[in-house]
Amino acid sequence: MIRVLLVDDQRLLRSGFRALLDLEDDIEVVGEAGDGLEGLALARELLPDIALIDIQMPVVDGIEATRRIAADPALAGVHVVILTNYGFDEYVFEALRAGAAGFLVKDIVPEDFLHAVRVAARGDALLAPSITRKLINRYVNQPLRTATGLEELTNREREAVALVAQGLSNDEIADHMVISPLTAKTHINRAMAKLHARDRAQLVVLAYESGLVAPRGR
Repeated sequence: MIRVLLVDDQRLLRSGFRALLDLEDDIEVVGEAGDGLEGLALARELLPDIALIDIQMPVVDGIEATRRIAADPALAGVHVVILTNYGFDEYVFEALRAGAAGFLVKDIVPEDFLHAVRVAARGDALLAPSITRKLINRYVNQPLRTATGLEELTNREREAVALVAQGLSNDEIADHMVISPLTAKTHINRAMAKLHARDRAQLVVLAYESGLVAPRGR
């Protein structure tokens, strides 16, 4: 059962998401919050699998709520998915850097919304190729940052990280590297541990920030 926490200051929107999620046999809405501070308290109390968090809220906004969840070892199993009205923008980028597993636009169709919740619950990043391209563009002509652990990556781990940064799934990475999906997942998990990345979304960010993967045009 996938346990979901809804954090949004719009009560009507929360009701709509709850009604949709409650129809699914494998998903349960365990709580609702109207601001980021209340959402943090419920996340610590309920330990949901997924926290759907609005990016702009009173008291504590979605970026800060995400940052606090990602920094709390007790909430390591909580995957944050950011909700936004505007698509990919600077706020969403900052949320990904803060530790979000991905983001959803609020006018998403129901089928895609439900699929996204299940993808995030598996621990996969919600980064479609179009979003990855925007992440790449974000790093063109930007100064590189140092990422601790790069020197510890094996050649195969570096290759796997580069493919993750292109938006490929584990199965696609396995096909490209001519290995099993389980081995691909192992390479990715080890790279995440060495780079101290919370999830695949942060792994992509670190890959571009560190220069491990160079965006076209650099």
